[in-house]
Amino acid sequence: MQKSSTCSFMYGELTDKDTIDKVRQTFENYEMNSFEILMYKKNRTPVWFFVKIAPIRNEQDKVVLFLCTFSDITAFKQPIEDDSTKGWGKFARLTRALTSSRGVLQQLAPTVHKGENVHKHSRLAEVLQLGSEILPQYKQEAPKTPPHIILHYCVFKTTWDWVILILTFYTAILVPYNVSFKTKQNNVAWLVLDSIVDVIFLVDIVLNFHTTFVGPAGEVISDPKLIRMNYLKTWFVIDLLSCLPYDVINAFENVDEGISSLFSSLKVVRLLRLGRVARKLDHYIEYGAAVLVLLVCVFGLAAHWLACIWYSIGAYEVMNDGTNNIRNESWLVQLGSSIGTPYRFNVSGSGKWEGGPSKDSVYISSLYFTMTSLTSVGFGNIAPTTDGEKIFAVAMMMIGCKYMLWDLGPFTTIFQQMYANTNRYHEMLNSVRDFLKLYQVPKGLSERVMDYIVSTWSMSRGIDTEKVLQICPKDMRADICVHLNRKVFKEHPAFRLASDGCLRALAMEFQTAHCAPGDLIYHAGESIDTLCFVVSGSLEVIQDDEVVAILGKGDVFGDVFWKETTLAPSCANVRALTYCDLHVIKRDALQKVLDFYTAFSHSFSRNLILTYNLRKRV
Repeated sequence: MQKSSTCSFMYGELTDKDTIDKVRQTFENYEMNSFEILMYKKNRTPVWFFVKIAPIRNEQDKVVLFLCTFSDITAFKQPIEDDSTKGWGKFARLTRALTSSRGVLQQLAPTVHKGENVHKHSRLAEVLQLGSEILPQYKQEAPKTPPHIILHYCVFKTTWDWVILILTFYTAILVPYNVSFKTKQNNVAWLVLDSIVDVIFLVDIVLNFHTTFVGPAGEVISDPKLIRMNYLKTWFVIDLLSCLPYDVINAFENVDEGISSLFSSLKVVRLLRLGRVARKLDHYIEYGAAVLVLLVCVFGLAAHWLACIWYSIGAYEVMNDGTNNIRNESWLVQLGSSIGTPYRFNVSGSGKWEGGPSKDSVYISSLYFTMTSLTSVGFGNIAPTTDGEKIFAVAMMMIGCKYMLWDLGPFTTIFQQMYANTNRYHEMLNSVRDFLKLYQVPKGLSERVMDYIVSTWSMSRGIDTEKVLQICPKDMRADICVHLNRKVFKEHPAFRLASDGCLRALAMEFQTAHCAPGDLIYHAGESIDTLCFVVSGSLEVIQDDEVVAILGKGDVFGDVFWKETTLAPSCANVRALTYCDLHVIKRDALQKVLDFYTAFSHSFSRNLILTYNLRKRV
């Protein structure tokens, strides 16, 4: 990493001096160029390389990096006739044949001119010669959403989710009613309305294939392929079943009533969308008046479902299957007699019971009974009489008691406990927003602060790791710390010879750090008192306004405390390029463990190699 980009350590006695000067001038003048140069391996074997050099600029149009690519072209060059290459034998003749054959082909090609270089540049070389505007820039860019991808938190998607929530409630009301009361919607207006709802649910499926989501690490996933795979694995099948046009069956006159109700009942799977939509809108429904409105809607929806079931039980028990007579004790028969619309059997010769109250009257009576039962009022003017009705009434009373228990006091405590972390999260966000507004923090810095808080919360879910560890006894705490730092211990050979006791002692001293893009982990000039292990993410090392190193997963940076007696100032800045997870250990804590475990100390100092030593300048 700390070698010269000119690769002067690979030059030899046959390396062309003019080419060496061109390479040096290319770097000094920040130019783009390509060369064919002879270099030597470590064992002094000569190798021909086709080298391409291109400067990478930042947002200030300043060169901070060079993109260098090396292509081995030894097989297409004439063998070097010196002492080191004598005796190549068949390989030498083969390379000569390849070179001569290639020269013949180039002479036959009509597109090659006499003044052209014999060795054709690769596509990358041609790209590099087109101009600096096509080269990547080294800078922090705002995340760009791919075309045809919708951000899950944008205003359009939030509004659309509210529409889906409302239509889901609409479906949750009509589907049980149609199934229980066996209504066949011949009304064109209702059929058109249901078809529009089906189309909207179908459009929602298409949008879900193009909507971002938050990944397990807290990052926003905008890759179209990952979005589609995630949706196919989760909600696609349920959403597809929920948007099929089951009501189209009702448009046919000769369809059996039972088949029609069966197809309509399949729309019940749409009710599962309630949980998914609610989770998307957690920012709006987890506190305040929205929660009360949602609870009232859920209670009313439950009463509606129970009313449909109550009617279905009464309609099933109207007839006595053994005698084909009407059962006078059924609540439907008693209701019809009380309002002057009694039930009659086989009056028109249909072989079925006929008459009775209208469907509207029956539904209102059913809803009235379920409401009085759930709220423990129970006036008694509509009462269960048959065994099936009594069993259902008992179940409904138990549901009502459970609701009343929740409503009379403990519900408030339970509710607060359920959303304690969420409330703390929103309180923290509101406090940070107020702070940023009060002190007029610049927009760019404000966005960085908010992104960091959201990302950190998504990783920890508001759990204080130190607080949890303090609850556990020392032995259990050490085991947990070893598990939390397992990636560092497994990936780095310096810890392989450590005993269990040594690993437990080290793990107790390690700390984790989550860094946002742009955060400075080390400032130039400050003391180096921490050894850092990169678990995920990318960082850059900047010395004298120049990028001298890029660090990634598995790299280690800091200082060799175990070999130095004094603290030293950092010679460079270390800045996070992406969200990074670091495992760090303080100098004093590490030295204490090494002093106690002397055998491990020798192995550690011999095997741990710093990717970048901040004590030394490049």
